[in-house]
Parts: sequence; C-alpha cells; structure tokens
Amino acid sequence: MRAIRHHHSLLNFRITTPHIIMSDSAFNNPRLVVKKVLAKSQHEGDGAVVRRGIGRSELKNLDPFLMLDHFSVSPPGGFPDHPHRGFETVTYVLEGGITHQDFAGHKGTIRTGDVQWMTAGRGIVHSEMPAEANNKGLQLWINLSAKDKMIEPNYQELQRESIPKAERDGVEVRVIAGEAMGVHSPVYTRTPSTFLDFSLIPGSEWHQSVPESWNSFVYIIEGEGVFGNPSSSPIVAHHVLVLSDGDGLSVWNNSSKPLRFVLVGGKPLNEPVVQYGPFVMNTQSEIEKAIEDYQYGNNGFERRKYWRSQ
Repeated sequence: MRAIRHHHSLLNFRITTPHIIMSDSAFNNPRLVVKKVLAKSQHEGDGAVVRRGIGRSELKNLDPFLMLDHFSVSPPGGFPDHPHRGFETVTYVLEGGITHQDFAGHKGTIRTGDVQWMTAGRGIVHSEMPAEANNKGLQLWINLSAKDKMIEPNYQELQRESIPKAERDGVEVRVIAGEAMGVHSPVYTRTPSTFLDFSLIPGSEWHQSVPESWNSFVYIIEGEGVFGNPSSSPIVAHHVLVLSDGDGLSVWNNSSKPLRFVLVGGKPLNEPVVQYGPFVMNTQSEIEKAIEDYQYGNNGFERRKYWRSQ
C-alpha cells in the first residue's frame, strides 16, 4: 500500500536477542516516549485514505520498520496490482475485509481480526482490494536482512479465532507476533519482532517487557493513555510513539473510555536501507536491478508479464 517514493538512509542501532516476556512489576530501565508523531491522513493507492505514522518526513523509518499505515478503503477504491521486493508486509484487519490476489495464484479474503504476514522476498505482484463497504486496518512493513531479501515469497495467515489472546485485570492482549501474558504467537518472524494488540478498560494499567535494545513504538488506535511516565500527559488516538531503550513499557488508562493500541518492537538490522517505493534493498545498484527485473519480468517477476488481478 504505497505510492512510489525514493529515499536512502543508513540506520545504526544496537543488536540484542532476548525473547519477549510479560511482567507485572516495575522496570529497572523503563521505556519512555522520546518522539510523538501524528499519523495524518493522505490519499494512497486508488481512492484509499491512510494515516501514515512511519514512512513520512517526521519519521522515515525505525529499524527494522519501514512503514505503518492505518488505512480506510471502500469500493471501488483499493490497492490494485503492484510489486514488492526485499521486505515483509503485515496486514491486520480492524473492520471489514481485504481481498488479496497475487501472480502465483494465491487468492483469499482476510476479515475483521485476521492477519496476513506476507514475505515478499525476491518478488511478488499482488492486489489488495476492499471486500465490504467499509474496511479499515493496519499495514506494517518490516525490513528483511540482506541474506533474506531474495528468498522465495511466503505467507502466514491467522484467522481471528487462531490468534492467541489473554486477559488480566481489565487488560486484553491479542498476540499477533511474540509473547505476552504467557501466550505465544505461532507466527515465525524472520526479522525478530513482536506485534501486540492491547485493550485497556478505564482505570486499568499494564507493564509489558520488551527486549532492551530492540527498537519499539506504540500506535494508538482509539482512546487515550499515559505511556512510560505516570506523570506525563495523556496521548490520544492516531499518534505513533517512539520509545526509548529500556526493558519494558508501562501504560495507564486514566480516562473514562477504553484504550486500544498496538505495541510493536523489533531487532534492528543495522544495515544500509535504500528504498524506491515498493522495493527495499541495501544498495542503489540492487534497487536498479529490482526495477529492471520487474519491468522485464526476470528473477522472481517472470509471472508478472501475463498476470492481471480479477
């Protein structure tokens, strides 16, 4: 879900390997909000509207994350045939449904609460079109390391009922990737990462551990909450909150309405990033090769010559 734009950056972050765990206690080194970005609405694809939190001038990327869109699309709009190479997309439907087709013959619809974790690898051409009158969701782009950029495309799809869920003290979590409250997601993350969907009733709080040197952020879907520092001001929906290094995040819902947010974290790749729209590689020459392969139908894009979505 991206128009073609070009940017080139070198990311330098530390590497760590711990697992995601849940904690009910205070942290030795709590994560705080170091940057707040409002995801403003913009047009994307064919008549779709997205709130882009990552992948904009204020926050171009957060290694290993390349883009975060909160999308809204209705027929006849959508995201018609387009390519990808070099990264993964995670599509999480919040309302309605999205019908996906690709040039390898895969076709299906993910609906409210479902997740599609797509590894583009060496190349995919696909479409993502609305299945109902009103369709909303999140799409996250996760970079792949140099050794994984040219692997074969792959899908992991989870229906709502199969996503692990847990609840405690007015807090509910859906574990899309990683671990929380003692439950684990079955999703395999080539770039080690976690994706947690939290809902907090009024008056509740939660303390979630995150590997200390992973990069992490919060996106607030609805409501308002206090993040990191209990004396800080509440932050409202549609903000991306970049978090400092630390061993965990504390969240308080002091409002009279429910709070819903996603907490996303990932192990930095510490590799050069060269991006041209839907192609994300390590060097400019690799980008030029990706464009050439797509144009001429080579090196993973062979089926592109004859395929059109229905």
